[in-house]
Amino acid sequence: MRTSIATVSLSGSLTEKLTAASRAGFDGVEIFENDLLASPLPPREIRTRCADLGLTVDLYQPMRDIEAVPEDEFGRNLRRARNKFELMQELGADTVLVCSSVSPLALDDDDLAASQLARLASLAQDFGIRVAYEALAWGRHVSTYDHAWRIVEAAGHPALGTCLDSFHILSRGSDPKGIEDIPGAKIFFLQLADAPMLAMDVLQWSRHYRCFPGQGGFDVAGLVRHVLRTGYDGPLSLEVFNDVFRQAEAGPTAVDAHRSLLVLQEAVGVGELPAPVVPTGVAFAELVTPDAEPVSALLGALGFARTARHRSKPVDLWEQGEARILVNTGPAALPHSRLRSSGGTPIDGTGLAAIGLESPDPRAAARRAEALLAPVLPRRRAPQDAPLDAVAAPDGTELFFCASGRDPELPDWRADFAAVPHEPGSAGARIDHLALTQPWHQYDEATLFHRSVLGLYPQESVDVADPYGLLRSRAVTNGDGSVRIVLGVGAAPADDTLHAQHIALAVPDVVAAGRAFRAAGGGLLPIPANYHDDLAARYELTDDELDTYRDLGILYDRDAGGVFRHCYTRTVGRVFFELVERDPGYRGYGAQNAPVRLAAQHAGR
Repeated sequence: MRTSIATVSLSGSLTEKLTAASRAGFDGVEIFENDLLASPLPPREIRTRCADLGLTVDLYQPMRDIEAVPEDEFGRNLRRARNKFELMQELGADTVLVCSSVSPLALDDDDLAASQLARLASLAQDFGIRVAYEALAWGRHVSTYDHAWRIVEAAGHPALGTCLDSFHILSRGSDPKGIEDIPGAKIFFLQLADAPMLAMDVLQWSRHYRCFPGQGGFDVAGLVRHVLRTGYDGPLSLEVFNDVFRQAEAGPTAVDAHRSLLVLQEAVGVGELPAPVVPTGVAFAELVTPDAEPVSALLGALGFARTARHRSKPVDLWEQGEARILVNTGPAALPHSRLRSSGGTPIDGTGLAAIGLESPDPRAAARRAEALLAPVLPRRRAPQDAPLDAVAAPDGTELFFCASGRDPELPDWRADFAAVPHEPGSAGARIDHLALTQPWHQYDEATLFHRSVLGLYPQESVDVADPYGLLRSRAVTNGDGSVRIVLGVGAAPADDTLHAQHIALAVPDVVAAGRAFRAAGGGLLPIPANYHDDLAARYELTDDELDTYRDLGILYDRDAGGVFRHCYTRTVGRVFFELVERDPGYRGYGAQNAPVRLAAQHAGR
């Protein structure tokens, strides 16, 4: 299906918005009136600019407070409409959005509303324009889609139809099944937006918290299925009012927007995308650092052994059990955007730059990622290096799709490394999860990306209290938990959460692992005594257990599935490690302990 986006959904000038929409792959745009009024370009030039960019102008919006008003007021409205229809002809737009009135002058009279909308449609028809009437969720007298349709049906004018908006329908809890009673030819336009489930005034909810389909809590796909059953053949168009999107760069936001429509079309059965290929494990985590010594000391104390060296790059392979860490000291390997604060400022030091994901079909995984607009990364490799497919996540983290020797027909990244003499490392560890700091404006985008591109399942978003603000965190996982990625972001653009990027190692015995790490010279994060005093009050733990937890800074959590014990190393650059002992039934990450950990890390800066 054709795709469109309202210019109000993107930041910047009108020309910047149009360019971003075109580059992201949209077919058309809705031009928001305020964007046109603020543009120095005359309508004809905007029309030419859209044509040059391969965009159609699908809708001009909004026209407000038109219908069900006293006759003298309606006369003024028709004069205003004539002016707008002349402008639309120059702009090349053939459909105008008319919102249900919120004016105190509006009368609760459906017959009058139908009569005046029919007169408006007659005027529009003279200009070759159609009128799409939409029920605002907060409309004075018309606030539901079925009410708006009854008025359109009563008007009976060929140039008058209805516009359906998923936010206005779903935010009120209306049943979208009734959409199927509307003839598809009378649905002139379809606007889509998702939103988180919030208990607040619907107008404020709409103006500030809409998001792209798949990023909120609405069943947008279900609504679209009802619309398609009517025979609607117009575009799927996004109209998203969102404070974050208005501040973020238009280009990446437009890509995220178009990705959401591709995934939505797949969900309703009208799009063709390569099938999802869910990763089955973590092949490696790659750290980049200007100084290998602190990282090597940390890994050695954790029980890792340096087992191999890349044949053509300054990259070392460290292993412990099933956990593999690459340490890259080459300046050319520093990712283009990963080592930045959440506000975008470049940061020197050690950072988590790349993740190798075990994939049952690496090439198919890469094809789906590319189809969903993930940037395919060029490989800086020697002729003999394995030709691994890699894409960039929204935060710049490089994602490699790996086979790790399962199939001789597929490249094995480990063949790029030559073994070096080493003492055996500890056994039994594996990567439990990886935590990545997201730029403040890409939290929802990151969730959609990992769900749609990688096929991971998002868990509930969690708010975590930090001494200097509120953090948001959401885990995405595969079915058996062999891949877990925790996406975190600070609540404010200026927040620079230095301690949210880490690698969690699952160990058989966290007490033994913590003692071995400290005995090898590693520094564990000290936890305040008040935490363990509270732990004693909440759980029936023995004195010996509590003394051990105090000594090693071990935190404790329990749910219906089991127990979770974990402790943390001190931070090197932007990275720290977590040692976790997880009961098989435990599904969380110790979120209730996060405020204590964050406070301890701030204190130890």
